[in-house]
Amino acid sequence: MRRNIVAGNWKMNLNYSEAVDLINELNAYDKPLNTELIVAPPSLYLGAFKDAQNNLLLSAQNVHTELNGAFTGEISSTMLHSLSIPYCIVGHSERRTLFHETDALIFDKVKSLLSHEISPIFCCGESKEEREQGDAYKVISQQLNLLLSKLDAGQIQQTIIAYEPVWAIGTGLTASPEDAQLMHHHIRKEIAQHFDVSVSENISLLYGGSCKPENAAALFSKQDIDGGLIGGASLDFSSFISIAKSFS
Repeated sequence: MRRNIVAGNWKMNLNYSEAVDLINELNAYDKPLNTELIVAPPSLYLGAFKDAQNNLLLSAQNVHTELNGAFTGEISSTMLHSLSIPYCIVGHSERRTLFHETDALIFDKVKSLLSHEISPIFCCGESKEEREQGDAYKVISQQLNLLLSKLDAGQIQQTIIAYEPVWAIGTGLTASPEDAQLMHHHIRKEIAQHFDVSVSENISLLYGGSCKPENAAALFSKQDIDGGLIGGASLDFSSFISIAKSFS
């Protein structure tokens, strides 16, 4: 089902005391009725926060493809499932660039999550060079290819897709609402071509990349943008809630 979503990716930020304070603030606030709030704290905190979800749903930031084994420092879908974590981010540009994750590896993570009833928040996005060369749509289609060609309709509808132009993540730059809408429309059209319009209309598409209170309303007003995957602004209670209240 297509729904309004604001998801906060805390990345490697906040010590435990700071994280507890922010979780408590968010849980004490009456969230907008038309908006689903998700937070992705560092995995170290997931167990402690799993029962503190009055207004929030939890997401992991990453997962391994294997279910168990000698993979020091990694976490598996079975571990997340045992904590009833409903979401997990995969394919974030930082994982693709800093940790050299390929489309095939990311898809294996998607399959593992779905087999354990965890919804992937699948990230895709082009670099500045790829956009300047006119390849942005081609790059996004390539990143989506395995997802759309190998999942069935039920599986793709359990997936959230987040478009995050690499050049806008943590830079202060933001795609214009018009450009963001064009890419989200392209993604929804790709889904419809692989499945059908009814499937594509039931998938939430998020925008990420320097989304903040000042521009969230303009972005979320676009027809094919159903919310945001928020980075830095999710670390501040007032900013995150302001973004969550930005739906018209």
